[in-house]
Amino acid sequence: MSFNEDSFHGQRHFRDDRRRSFTRSAPRPANVVPAMGDSDSSPQVAVGGIKEVTELLTKNPLQVHRVLFMHQSGNPKLYELQKLAKRAHVHVQQVDSKVLDSYARPNHGVVALMNEKELLNWMDVREEFFNAIDSGEPKLIAVATNIEDPRNLGACIRSCLALGVDIFLIPAKGMCGVTPSVARTSAGALEKLRICRPDNLEAAVGELKQAGYQVLGLDADTETNLADFKFSDHAVIAVGGEDVGLPPFIKKQCDAVLRIPMKPEAHSYNASVALSLGLYEYSRLRIT
Repeated sequence: MSFNEDSFHGQRHFRDDRRRSFTRSAPRPANVVPAMGDSDSSPQVAVGGIKEVTELLTKNPLQVHRVLFMHQSGNPKLYELQKLAKRAHVHVQQVDSKVLDSYARPNHGVVALMNEKELLNWMDVREEFFNAIDSGEPKLIAVATNIEDPRNLGACIRSCLALGVDIFLIPAKGMCGVTPSVARTSAGALEKLRICRPDNLEAAVGELKQAGYQVLGLDADTETNLADFKFSDHAVIAVGGEDVGLPPFIKKQCDAVLRIPMKPEAHSYNASVALSLGLYEYSRLRIT
């Protein structure tokens, strides 16, 4: 989700029943606090402090959605930590100190915003999908980019689980995090669906295409209709964000870009609806 400083004013909310995989074994330290996410959801977890954020980026980088640094801090330790975050392909952002304080105190000039679950590393799972080509085992992969609304992302996750997606790929930046609102909207699907954040999503899609996967995009700007399209048993179905559509790095790799029938006055489907319709068309003759 794009950053908006005004959204962080007001009282922080706390919940005693928050359960996090990275804090289950020990009580939550003073500088690990719930931070305000979208206003109608449970708070997102934030971790403050140079030592604490360094440990997260070293041991659990795929549970970190974004790292916020104090703007023009002049602290060489923060500069080194920012380089560590970039090597871990975690998105970084410079903010005012009062924004950091609204998330966690003490923070020593840095706060990590956490995903609700640790995501998968592409290098750890890709061989499974390459081998499926040789074995003939059908595989369906969903890709989402530029989704800023956590409810939209949560709905995507729910549809992916329901319609037989084997893994859901999201980019390292340009997306909202896997926030409590995402978890709530997914209605339990978040814990069951495999979600992977490749270091380079463009390269991962390219590897799948080279291996033999049919790469398909969903976009209104095409003449090819989704209805009755002939899918391969090994398919990647990609959807873009609410306003920007499919990014060029995905579209250029597509074997086909598919249009979903729609009345012109409606303008567009949101991302979760478009992805659901695309996945349904693939799965309707495969799931009984």
